[in-house]
Amino acid sequence: MASLDRKLSGFNDIALLIGRILIAILFLIASYNKFKALGGTTTYFTKLGVPAADIAAPLIATFELAIGVLLIIGYQMRCVAIAVAIFVVIAALLAHMNWADSSQLNHFLKNLAIAGGALALFASGAGKYSVDARRR
Repeated sequence: MASLDRKLSGFNDIALLIGRILIAILFLIASYNKFKALGGTTTYFTKLGVPAADIAAPLIATFELAIGVLLIIGYQMRCVAIAVAIFVVIAALLAHMNWADSSQLNHFLKNLAIAGGALALFASGAGKYSVDARRR
């Protein structure tokens, strides 16, 4: 088993890159959808009780876009990872607490899983294929 573990650890950096990209895709698509339907996003945020929803909606869409890009390029990964974890936990607590609705429960659990992935990126760093690695 130790030999297999050593061989597989050779794929750590590519796995980190793929993991960052997969998480980033979620944020990039969410950002695109928010910008595409900013009025609807604002209405939804208002319904959730988000203060100043008309300001928060474009700010959150911009944040999601920035997070997606930073994840892909692997820049300031530890700071980005903590920001992602905090953001998705807050979003889960704000928007996905109706656990009687199985869809909402799934979204809540998805957000917790993203937070877990972000914490793993925090612990590991961005890996070899990143801006962070090139800056060292």
